[in-house]
Amino acid sequence: MPIVVNLDVMMAKRKVSAGDLAERVGITPANLSILKNNKARAVRFSTLEALCKALECQPADLLEYIPEE
Repeated sequence: MPIVVNLDVMMAKRKVSAGDLAERVGITPANLSILKNNKARAVRFSTLEALCKALECQPADLLEYIPEE
């Protein structure tokens, strides 16, 4: 999939654990893991907004477009 979620990178930069972030964002650790491991097929804007707020970042810090060859 050409959209890559760099959630793990931002979590490492902010030194935030998955459990703590899931709690702050209001999603289950399982759903956070799906996002973190690039298994998600979609993400709600409300979830993206909550992630950006919790990690103090922009959506572009979490999402990257990599064209398929």
